[in-house]
Amino acid sequence: MVYKLWGIKLEFGTKVTYRKGFSLIIGNKGEVKIGDKVFFNNYCSLNALESITIGKGTIFGENVKVYDHNHCYKDRTRLIKEQGYTSAPIHIGEHCWIGSNTIILKGVTIGNNVVVGANCVIYKDVPSDCIVINKQNLVIKNQTL
Repeated sequence: MVYKLWGIKLEFGTKVTYRKGFSLIIGNKGEVKIGDKVFFNNYCSLNALESITIGKGTIFGENVKVYDHNHCYKDRTRLIKEQGYTSAPIHIGEHCWIGSNTIILKGVTIGNNVVVGANCVIYKDVPSDCIVINKQNLVIKNQTL
């Protein structure tokens, strides 16, 4: 299903499921594409000014937040809320599991078959077939089968 309204684009695959408190915000001429059989647990949010793409079969734990933009803040003579935004596309691959309370920031690509542990802040790319856990530093390692 594809929706276009006021310059934004929203594409939902089949059998997309979302629970209580799901939030989807698309601004400017942003677009969101969600693949087949994607699942969003309680209180997840997608916030797009540019582009968020989610591959088929990906699941989200509770309270996951995805932002493809950030506030500009360098002009100290103006309020931050009046300085606009910077943005970059986010791509989340197929068959991923994004753990509860994770935040995914602008410009990130997450490959296929990735597991992101709870409470991670994803601020850089994650290759396919990896597990990401939250320690003092972001740890990315290959999965062993």
